[in-house]
Amino acid sequence: MNATGYYTHSLFRKHEMGSGHPECPQRLAAIDDRLLLTGVLDALEHRDPTPASVAEIELAHGRMHIAAMRGLCDFLKEDLLAGGPTHYHLDADTALNEYSYEAALMSAGAAICATDAVIAGELENAFCAVRPPGHHACRDKAMGFCVFNNVAIAAKYALERHGLERVAIVDFDVHHGNGTEDIVAGDDRILMCSFYQHPFYPEGGALSDAPNLLNLPVPAYTKGLEIRELIESSWLPRLEQHRPQLIFISAGFDAHREDDMGQLGLVEQDYAWITTQLKAVAKRHAQGRIVSCLEGGYDLGSLARSVEAHLRVLADV
Repeated sequence: MNATGYYTHSLFRKHEMGSGHPECPQRLAAIDDRLLLTGVLDALEHRDPTPASVAEIELAHGRMHIAAMRGLCDFLKEDLLAGGPTHYHLDADTALNEYSYEAALMSAGAAICATDAVIAGELENAFCAVRPPGHHACRDKAMGFCVFNNVAIAAKYALERHGLERVAIVDFDVHHGNGTEDIVAGDDRILMCSFYQHPFYPEGGALSDAPNLLNLPVPAYTKGLEIRELIESSWLPRLEQHRPQLIFISAGFDAHREDDMGQLGLVEQDYAWITTQLKAVAKRHAQGRIVSCLEGGYDLGSLARSVEAHLRVLADV
């Protein structure tokens, strides 16, 4: 089937980290508004996710981390009744509110539901408009706006529960997916390809030299043409060699030139080009199967236009 799935949920807008935080519910509203305005939303198959189980989260995370996230959110719910704080800050960037644990389960659940549907042949590919994002979430630590690592969980799920032998994770966020690296480094069933601004958050960039990681650090002000050349010379040959049976995308759009969160120079056409290249690899090796999950992107206008460009390629519209 050639349909493109679109997974989102009202819980994603209930998770928020305080007034003025860049990773805000308005991000999803901006995406939906743009897709509705342009007619792209009509070309997608809308599907409701179900929450991931704890056992599914444990494919990528330790039990203590999961229990801590649940316990803190339960504490907030109880404390709110007594007039207590509305947020718990895990670090300077990352906070929980009373809905964060449920939203994080649903965010991972969306990636898992999309994986099920794509592998079953019900959809050719899917995009998950989710919050909280995931690629900074390490096996035992939440950070960088992320609680659970949606793409890493789904990749492990495809391997362990569906019996796939090889998958790829492609991360084009402006920040390095350190959490994904932490979870998948050394697992030769998973090829992780990324580019990211360096030096930048998170400190150190890539920390592993495991052979299944292809990380391309680039300096600030690198533009789309240079990124395309790197992808053609580095990513694409490795992806062809790996022959992934499913491609997961950590789709961060904060490398856009209008996004103040980073200093790279991509535009909508670059995201469309990257998606086109990945779709071609998926056609050759993975029966077209792609599951893409929203990561960064904080300038609402460029985020919405970039997601539109990404989805136009995925859905052939």
